[in-house]
Amino acid sequence: MPRACFALDLKDDPRLIAEYERRHAPGNVWTEVLAHLKAQGFHDMQIWRTGDRLVMIAEVSDDYPRPVAPPPRTLQWEEEMSRFQRPLPHAADGQKWVPMDCIFDWRGEPS
Repeated sequence: MPRACFALDLKDDPRLIAEYERRHAPGNVWTEVLAHLKAQGFHDMQIWRTGDRLVMIAEVSDDYPRPVAPPPRTLQWEEEMSRFQRPLPHAADGQKWVPMDCIFDWRGEPS
């Protein structure tokens, strides 16, 4: 199953970062958002943080990304998350999560 990775920065404010983490704690992400992710081809996802930098690692379907229009609740979630987020310096206009390129892939087997 393919993997996709993305990066995003948070606003450098400890209170906002703590609130962002709380909003992403188990059971806090809206079910409509999770359903939309699944419809787009995400199978599972993790978001990791160091300082104000986020990295999302996801297992995706072979036909990811599926063009699925976001439902109103997902758009509302995205709007609410915008107050915590700031685009990476090289992000395109309006782009939040920036796709990352894999530059090293080791599966545990010695050469």
